[in-house]
Amino acid sequence: MGFRLNAIRRASLPTANQTTSKSAEVRKGHVAVYVGEKQKGFVIPISYLNKLSFQDLLSQAEEEFGYDHPMGGLTIPCTEDAFQHITSSLNEL
Repeated sequence: MGFRLNAIRRASLPTANQTTSKSAEVRKGHVAVYVGEKQKGFVIPISYLNKLSFQDLLSQAEEEFGYDHPMGGLTIPCTEDAFQHITSSLNEL
């Protein structure tokens, strides 16, 4: 199952293990999220935040991390594969 790159894209964001003084630019209408064990960055449309399946991910993030996201983007506690599966289903709606 694939996903459309125009709807979700791998961002040029630093991983949690990298320190950088650069701040990544996120286009208007999008939000940066970090996913997986290696904290890979993705930029997603903010419209995903209203979708029930994505709200489940946000609830998990709140339970695990609270509201403290030191990377400047949301940290989502799931695997990259699970994240891509969920977002690809959102693309099909």
